[in-house]
Amino acid sequence: MSDLVTGDAVVLGLRPARVPSRALAFALDLFVYLTGYLLVSVGLLVATASLDDAAAAAVTVASFVLVLVGIPIAVETLSHGKSLGKLACGLRVVREDGGPIRFRHALVRGAMGVVELLATFGSVACIASLVSERGRRLGDVFAGTLVIRERVPGARVMPVPPPPPWLAGRFAGLDLSAVPDGLWLAVRQYLTRMNQLDPAIGAAMAAKLADELVLRTGAPPPAGVPAAAYLMAVVHERQSRDAARAFGRHQQQEQQQQGGAVPLPYPAPLPYVAPVAAPVVAPVAPSPEVAPVRPPGGSGFAPPS
Repeated sequence: MSDLVTGDAVVLGLRPARVPSRALAFALDLFVYLTGYLLVSVGLLVATASLDDAAAAAVTVASFVLVLVGIPIAVETLSHGKSLGKLACGLRVVREDGGPIRFRHALVRGAMGVVELLATFGSVACIASLVSERGRRLGDVFAGTLVIRERVPGARVMPVPPPPPWLAGRFAGLDLSAVPDGLWLAVRQYLTRMNQLDPAIGAAMAAKLADELVLRTGAPPPAGVPAAAYLMAVVHERQSRDAARAFGRHQQQEQQQQGGAVPLPYPAPLPYVAPVAAPVVAPVAPSPEVAPVRPPGGSGFAPPS
């Protein structure tokens, strides 16, 4: 694995191609180009039969440069680093920063390839690739390119062991939004390899990971549940939520394509009801005010009892 850093400070993990795969790709390309060169040479030999020796030699040299140098450069430029041999071997030519190559990169590689591949029968290219840390020949060094492997054999993914049946659905209400992806990856790697670890070391790792999960979720640790079983149950709960979310979205897309009703994530709105006008009530005339009756000779306060 080669760590390349782009201009945006992004680290790219690329696998440089080595001498055997590059030699096989070059052999396939050379076979195709030589076959095309022989066919073109036969056609030119028939077409230039009436020319003199100097003209015939000039046409031969031009056809050699065109077929064995010009066509490979054009193929790598148009295919962004993929020739027929590289495509068959799963290789690709990229820049040092991981981007696609352009005409100038293919031109420098093709010009140097005439010297280190055709003129020396590939010996210079093999020596340079063996000495280089990333398997680069002289054309790659001068052009600022790198041949990488695009088809990398996939690693076998071990499934996470299921939790005990008595823990199924126990953590359905647990908030997992604050758990980072790095912690999920560490928990998954532990669960897939815990049978290969020493029991004491495995138990210590499980307790540490369980404590970090409890700290991220904010829920108290369950009483009487082993750390490894707790990790299995939480990972199973997260997988169940992801699967439900993915299948629910897929079902909505299928229903949209079929023109059916799509269930909304919120309650459907109530039907519109026109407002009813309030009844008009006639105004009531105010009753005439009645002056208070005061007892004769009184002051207006109630007499003491």
